Amino acid sequence: PIIGGTPPPPPPPSSEIRHEKVEFPLNCSNLVNHTTVFEPKESSTNKTCPDYFRWIHQDLKQWKSSGITKDMIERGKPIADFRLVIVNGEAYVERYIRSFQTRDLFTIWGILQLLRLYPGKVPDLDLLFYCGDNTVIMKSDYKGRYAALAPPVFHYCGEEAALDIVFPDWSFWGWVEVNIKPWEEQLRAIKKERERIKWEKREPYAYWKGNPTSPDRGDLLNCNVSDKHDWNARLYVQDWAKEIQEGFKHSKLEDQCTHRSMMPMQHFWPISNENKCRDLKFAVEWGNNHTHKAEAIGKAGSKFIEEALTMQNVYDYMFHLLNEYSKLLKFKPTIPPNARRLCSETTEQGLLKEFMVQSMVKSPSDKLPCALPPPFKPQAIQASLKAKDKIARQVETWETEYWKKLKA
Repeated sequence: PIIGGTPPPPPPPSSEIRHEKVEFPLNCSNLVNHTTVFEPKESSTNKTCPDYFRWIHQDLKQWKSSGITKDMIERGKPIADFRLVIVNGEAYVERYIRSFQTRDLFTIWGILQLLRLYPGKVPDLDLLFYCGDNTVIMKSDYKGRYAALAPPVFHYCGEEAALDIVFPDWSFWGWVEVNIKPWEEQLRAIKKERERIKWEKREPYAYWKGNPTSPDRGDLLNCNVSDKHDWNARLYVQDWAKEIQEGFKHSKLEDQCTHRSMMPMQHFWPISNENKCRDLKFAVEWGNNHTHKAEAIGKAGSKFIEEALTMQNVYDYMFHLLNEYSKLLKFKPTIPPNARRLCSETTEQGLLKEFMVQSMVKSPSDKLPCALPPPFKPQAIQASLKAKDKIARQVETWETEYWKKLKA
């Protein structure tokens, strides 16, 4: 199991610096006989991380002046699924509730792989993690004199109105329940299938397949083709129970590269919550009448995913986020009495073990993490927001003109 017992003794000191790749054993109980030292090559230089790493500073800004106290951690426990503590390079977890599916398991697995990639470099820390869908720490609850009371909670997503600290999604290491493979394997499959059908041969509709688990998703289904309307959208409810029975034959991500996906005007096309159907119809009409521009948007989105969302960048994002977070702690992390040590032993069966083996870091990195860029300047954030707003207004103007012409 991932959760183990007494930690093994530390490895003996190395008498010389070696840079060959050293593979870890699958069973963590044997780690005593293997080097776990981070020894980058002398020629290794750390390039600057992608620009989105700057959001790390923004996500932690709430606690920059006050720091993070143990009382803040205790206050956030009722919200969290689990508590993760790292002491001397060893990870410990204290679970509070049972997470949905295996989200917590693969999140913890991802953190363990980070410790294997950069052994001895992740500092001592104490954090809370929430594995649900919606943001939980709202800014409106922690204004003025209450600002210093906000508990720091890590989560898979954030929004302007929330203080949740954004952390990479569990599915980068695999989503067993819906057969989404670990990211490197999944990305290879997507790239291969994408080349099978060229852009101009793909179906000229907006495409969505998923579970209508929220009001917005339920409302989206009203935009499906019917006897009265064709909003240029083809929307499908995913029956996961049936997919599981049939071996996930109709739910592979790579098989969804048969539609033209337009990802404001560089990586995606903006769709409002208030006018989903009208926005979708116009977006597809615009794309079908500007195929080269639409394809360029799709390619730019794909390029960003392939180049900026590599697993190396995912691990480096985690590394810098946890390092910057640890600098804010006003106390020395200690192992909670009810916490259990984590290890990378994989005795689980089936897809669970398969995905863990596929996503396992097999040796320490021989390169330094990328260099964290400085925070965004306030004027840069404002300029970005203004640019997005300007693009959204431009799209609204085009759409208004489109609908006027249809009525004429």
